[in-house]
Amino acid sequence: MKHWFWLVFAGLVSVLPVAAQAAPLDRAALIAKMCGDAGAMGEAGTALAALAASGDTADRAWAAPLPRAAIDRTLACDEAGAVLTTGGVDAVTGASRAAQGTPRTPLLSLKNRPVYELADAAFTLRMAPSAGQRAAALKILERRPALIPAGLLEGAAQAETDAGLKAQIENLAQSAALNAADPVLRLSAIARLAENPNRRTLTQLTGLKNDAAYASDAAFRQAVETGIAKVERGIALGDALATLYNGVSFASILFMAAIGLAIIFGLMGVINLAQGELIMIGAYVTWLVQQGLRSLAPGLLDWYLVLAIPVAFLVTAAIGIALEASLLRHLYKRPLMSLLATWAVSLFLMNLVRVLFGTQNLQFETPFYVTGGVPVIGDFIFTWNRMFAIAFAVVTLALTWAVVRKTPLGLNIRAVTQNRDMAACIGIPTRRVDMMAFGLGSGLAGLAGLALSPIYSVNPQMGQNFIIDAFMVVVLGGVGTIAGTVVAALGIGQINVLIEPLWGAVAAKVIVLLMIIGFLQWRPEGLFAVKGRRK
Repeated sequence: MKHWFWLVFAGLVSVLPVAAQAAPLDRAALIAKMCGDAGAMGEAGTALAALAASGDTADRAWAAPLPRAAIDRTLACDEAGAVLTTGGVDAVTGASRAAQGTPRTPLLSLKNRPVYELADAAFTLRMAPSAGQRAAALKILERRPALIPAGLLEGAAQAETDAGLKAQIENLAQSAALNAADPVLRLSAIARLAENPNRRTLTQLTGLKNDAAYASDAAFRQAVETGIAKVERGIALGDALATLYNGVSFASILFMAAIGLAIIFGLMGVINLAQGELIMIGAYVTWLVQQGLRSLAPGLLDWYLVLAIPVAFLVTAAIGIALEASLLRHLYKRPLMSLLATWAVSLFLMNLVRVLFGTQNLQFETPFYVTGGVPVIGDFIFTWNRMFAIAFAVVTLALTWAVVRKTPLGLNIRAVTQNRDMAACIGIPTRRVDMMAFGLGSGLAGLAGLALSPIYSVNPQMGQNFIIDAFMVVVLGGVGTIAGTVVAALGIGQINVLIEPLWGAVAAKVIVLLMIIGFLQWRPEGLFAVKGRRK
């Protein structure tokens, strides 16, 4: 007998939960509540939100239009139940029918409207086919995290196919868990939030200090304090990495602007005030390549930055060679006149671009390989547009070093830089070297304009913003040295990024300039002095 008793008991225990789970939704009763008074409508709205979180697929598909119908007042209650007037179907069965008698349209109270809006957003998050619609629904849910039914966000995150949206849903689930009634869920949410340190997380955790549990529950207080300390360490590390990254990025821009000037100034002693305008022309040539691809080969538009590299270099190099051959060759022994001449060329080029293209900023497409970034830690985001500038500067540095150190042209440039008269005596064509070196320096300025176009405002005045910085880099690094240009750009870039948040951009430039002046008083030849001397 005992044997049979336990078999029957075990069977009942195994069957009862299944029966409870299989209990069907009373759709007619839910519709009746939606057609009832304000209290009943509030209960129906809460039930709809819970249904979006835990109901089966068929019930969710049936209930999904109901919150929106209540909000838009397209639910007509009559003697037979209710009708959705937008489709002319029965709210319970879905069969086509017209409203009977004199239908009544329920009106949501100010208290019930947020409940139905949340239910509508919950159904949209779970069932909308478009990622944009689901993202919009998530924004609505973010406004009322305390009202989100249990399991909604977890189920939505599990079914979400968009990686970015899934991460947002998971973050909101963690934030909602902070307000859960279960202390275990709250402690778990605090620990999960601390794994993603940023200032938003810090604000959320700091706000928990005002929670009643912070004063009464030692475990809760300890979890909050531990989480805040961990988040603050992550933010500090992220800020340090961001400062380093931004400094290297700014240094890469300074290097690109200065490397061509270093070659020209180091070889010929010409203070080329038109170097900034050559940078500007490189950016405008890049824009012209973009426009040409948009018209002739739209499929290659994303690669305009790569395809513009030889064009920008050759165009600005040709302008530099023409400038040297027609004007500067006659002024090498008159430095003041060469300074004034390049200034005049600078004004001419700037105003020529104004006449041809106007004064407004040019609009550049953002290719996929310079779009967005990767969050690292804290608020530090590894952005691809700055990484493009850094990588481009590194490649330019490697190629420039190879030209200067490994080619006959580079050997001649170094010889002429060290001693022009002796180089001429041994047969080096100094005039041709001057022309080719000026072309090389001008071409490098064009490449700087290309690298700046995705991250900087391109207009006729952009070159003026770089000429002073470029000269500071060249003079500090040592005239005519690539290594000095690299080190000076890195130093100025990092110092500028460190000072700017404290005293502003203008003060940062002034302080950096004063530091350079003080350094040159001690070491006039710069960081790296060129061997030998020019005659």
